[in-house]
Amino acid sequence: MPTLAELDTLSIIHPHTVIGAPAEPMILDRGQGALVWDVEGREYIDGTCGLWQCPVGHGRPELAAAASAQIGRLEFYSSFGDYSNEPSIRLADRLLNLAPAGLERVFFTNGGSEGNETAIKLARLAHRNNGEPERNIVLARVGGYHGMGSGSLAATGIDRLREGFGPLMPGIEFLGKPHGVVHGPGATDVLIAELEERIARIGPERIAAFIGEPVLGVGGMVPPPADYWPRVQEILRRHGILLILDEIVTAFGRTGHWFAAEHFGVEPDMIVVAKGLSSGYIPMGAVLIGHRVLDLADGASFLHGFTYNGHPVGAAVSLANLDIIEREGLLDRAKLLGDRLLTALKPLEELDHVLEVRGVGLMLGVEFASGDAAAVQSGARAEGVIVRASGTNIVLSPPLVISEEQLDTLARVLIRQVRAAG
Repeated sequence: MPTLAELDTLSIIHPHTVIGAPAEPMILDRGQGALVWDVEGREYIDGTCGLWQCPVGHGRPELAAAASAQIGRLEFYSSFGDYSNEPSIRLADRLLNLAPAGLERVFFTNGGSEGNETAIKLARLAHRNNGEPERNIVLARVGGYHGMGSGSLAATGIDRLREGFGPLMPGIEFLGKPHGVVHGPGATDVLIAELEERIARIGPERIAAFIGEPVLGVGGMVPPPADYWPRVQEILRRHGILLILDEIVTAFGRTGHWFAAEHFGVEPDMIVVAKGLSSGYIPMGAVLIGHRVLDLADGASFLHGFTYNGHPVGAAVSLANLDIIEREGLLDRAKLLGDRLLTALKPLEELDHVLEVRGVGLMLGVEFASGDAAAVQSGARAEGVIVRASGTNIVLSPPLVISEEQLDTLARVLIRQVRAAG
């Protein structure tokens, strides 16, 4: 009789693995708060929220109860055309009340890739409907991650994720990553000069939208200079270019705000969310759409959608999840714990092989000038702490409910492993 690990290897192709290569999967069994246990009973501190999606932590009975109650009432019905359901209506209203000014409608999805596909398609459709079909170029950034769909992967500025899948959707123009050579006083000036030059070269009349993560996630938890997004927004509005903020990672408390748009002081034309919307308890995503897009698209047929749009169980769980974030004060907690973790890790910058330690709220990155991030990930797991290697970075996004003791343990283990990697 094969073991679970053997069955996994024989039966499943996992994301981001080599097809046909032997695997030794870590099989998780249960979770509670910021802890998870594998099938052998080993305990781990979850420093990544899986893929940064569980602000309220694992094993919340309130979310299980919300799902059970809704399944018992109405498990699913299509939201195409004029069909709807009460949980999705209430969730859309709740999101718009939490969102920055100017966002007026919600389009539901199953996750982040679908959300970015939706936003890109809607931006192009809106301009076409307004009599400007030549506005179809989308600006994106090197180091940005927007998903694995046709359009969302095309807009992803990480070369290793794009290899072998071409030709991808055309019409994407990449701008520089707001990091690396762009540091210190005048950093924003360099980035803004590049943006203005690119718009002038392409022609503003050909550009539909700019898509970007407020803080680069997979690209290394890289925050831009503080004045970057307000200045980008001013230029885009001057040229009639829509701003799409990909808040799949940053929304729902991760930066200490409901939306990172608040942290950076911008009012985007669309915000794409997923992950923390339901804390990952059920697939759920949404695109929040602003009045400028709605005005441009008024009267257009939006022949786009997914089978599980506005899923009533997903919406019910998401509503309960938002209640927990609000009731337990997790926005403020993200700021406090993020400062605590950043303070603990900052001394790593004194090491020759560490380039930078950075963070916004409870999302942090450690970037290596040299050394092996994968080895740090492996060593930390052996000590009972899960972190994630992403290129030359270790990225961290623990549940917002993590205890101070667990956070300090995570920091101690990571410091030890980073020092050993030098």
